[in-house]
Amino acid sequence: MSEKMTGGQAIVGTLTRQGIDTIFGLPGVQLDNTFDALYEARNKIRTIHTRHEQAAGYMALGYAQASGRVGACIVGPGPGLLNTGAALATAAGSNAPVLCIAGQIPSSQIGGWMGMTHEIRDQTSAMRGVAKWVGRAEAPSDAPRVLDEAFRQMLGERHQPVVFEMAPDIMGKAEDVTLQDAQTYRHETARDEDALAEAARLLGTAAKPAIFVGSGVFGAEAELLRVAELLEAPVIMSRTGRGAVSDAHYLAQPMISGQELWDEVDVALVVGTRFSAPGLAWGRADEVKLVRIDIDPAQAQMPRQADVTVIAQASTALADLAERIPAHNKDRASREDELRASKQAALDKMAELQPQYGFAQVIRDALPEDGICVTDVTQMATFLQNWMPVYHPRTMITPGYQATLGLAVPTALGAKVACPDKKVFCISGDGGFMFNVQELSTAVAHNIDVTIIVFNDSAFGNVKRYQKESYGARYIGVDLHNPDMEMLGRSFGMTSLRAETPDALRAALKEADAAPGPALIEVPFSEVPSIWKLIRRPSSASN
Repeated sequence: MSEKMTGGQAIVGTLTRQGIDTIFGLPGVQLDNTFDALYEARNKIRTIHTRHEQAAGYMALGYAQASGRVGACIVGPGPGLLNTGAALATAAGSNAPVLCIAGQIPSSQIGGWMGMTHEIRDQTSAMRGVAKWVGRAEAPSDAPRVLDEAFRQMLGERHQPVVFEMAPDIMGKAEDVTLQDAQTYRHETARDEDALAEAARLLGTAAKPAIFVGSGVFGAEAELLRVAELLEAPVIMSRTGRGAVSDAHYLAQPMISGQELWDEVDVALVVGTRFSAPGLAWGRADEVKLVRIDIDPAQAQMPRQADVTVIAQASTALADLAERIPAHNKDRASREDELRASKQAALDKMAELQPQYGFAQVIRDALPEDGICVTDVTQMATFLQNWMPVYHPRTMITPGYQATLGLAVPTALGAKVACPDKKVFCISGDGGFMFNVQELSTAVAHNIDVTIIVFNDSAFGNVKRYQKESYGARYIGVDLHNPDMEMLGRSFGMTSLRAETPDALRAALKEADAAPGPALIEVPFSEVPSIWKLIRRPSSASN
């Protein structure tokens, strides 16, 4: 049934039907009609305004990564949309479903290059490098159809970011619009019986099988564990896949211990991951047979050809394998003692790195098992990503391979909005923290209760280390002048503390937990031991 409404109302009406309950963004002249529609729908959609478009994109990303649901943001055209680029690129790299609603210049001027406010040359094409799909509604009545396609592109196969745009005159134009109900966008493929049979045979007859997973396995945790237990196979999790199997289980292996196990693997089941580290750096390419499960046929053949490829949703394919493997499976003794010892040996090496280990223990102790840890690109975050036990999926959020410095603060805010009942810690260095320091205002204004821990070495610490080790300490562009962070946090109206030791951090975290609202804890940090030799497989193991 059609109803007369503006383009802005058509956008918001479609979002509510798609189940969007939160949107992050900034208002602007090209978005006025849509923001007015958001006001009308304020009981259905919570609008959280940020202080920068980059943060709006990252908050949508954090929302998506923490919940598995669509994260939505809305920004103005041109420079505003370009400011979301780092967040959208990170969403693409992390396979996160992020919907970016973007304004445009007046429809009659698109492509004219006449100097309209916020005009850039071919905005649509500009975003195709960071989004899977970019589409524009040319009339209010087009909005439901084009947005339906946006959701299909975003959710149909690999989850990916998309951009939907509409010109301001179209947002304000009223005409008859028929809103559409949400569809089921999950992409299912025909069952490949031959591939499944061969995969089950290879895995069942393997002497030392292993499983390597990324975030693409989230949602299939039960099926994954069933297959792993049948095979007594260690589940090596990429940093973005941590928590797919709880670290309390002996089969769960982080990358740092998994790379040590790789030397004896004869068949690897690879699920929902780019497989970059093992495929490119861990070696033994000619010795390890690969069974790949992926929803994306192109991704399933990179970085090397698999011996068996199953194109399917992870949950479907793993359930099928769990039914088929017993017919081929060896009589397998438990590997619990062996795998727990191997994992502990790798973690013990990390425990030698102080003060990182001491601070990491405090952070893990203070964060509930279902709490969320959002990490930036910083030495302490790298330690946590590799060492910290993770017990649930979507509770260790990282920048992934994009390594986008400055991601952590707004991404943590988005994660907390998505999961208000979970404790959220943000781990940042001083360099990354200052990328989005303005979002402390957003945290306070919207009462987003996140604890932000800033390890402050007054430097771009990772880069400074490279310059020391590779260029004879010829430092350039790495030393930073920072504000007094304890005073800075207080000036925003939030709890603000300083902790110089692990014991002091433990006390500060307790104080922050007892206080209402967000908190900032500065940890002064000097040069620390390098983790890289521990987490990078030696070059002698290359192909």
